[in-house]
Amino acid sequence: MTIKPIRTDVDHDEAVARMEQLWDAAPGSAAAAELDALATLVDAWEARQITIPPARPVDVLRYAVSEMGRTQAELAEILGSRSRASEVLNGKREMTVDMIRKIAAAWRIPSDLLVGVEDVAAA
Repeated sequence: MTIKPIRTDVDHDEAVARMEQLWDAAPGSAAAAELDALATLVDAWEARQITIPPARPVDVLRYAVSEMGRTQAELAEILGSRSRASEVLNGKREMTVDMIRKIAAAWRIPSDLLVGVEDVAAA
């Protein structure tokens, strides 16, 4: 087992390729230990290199509707009206704290994703 630091994209690609070779390693084997070590290194490198910008709350709701099997009708039921749900999904109405709590509880979406972050560039 030769483990080396990941410092470049090439190092990362090589580590991922090696992980793919070791994927079916038997638990407790040297290959499994190597896989675990590589996974730790790859995870640490990706955490430093890859930044995912925070999503806007409305985008989180749109994702829930398009990818999580939720519907605008379900959102309307949570928020109390179809027009309110439409306004929120179209970005014409900000969500209130009460709306955020209801959606978070009903759809099991972490409330911090529905609160969003202040756009520092716009300030």
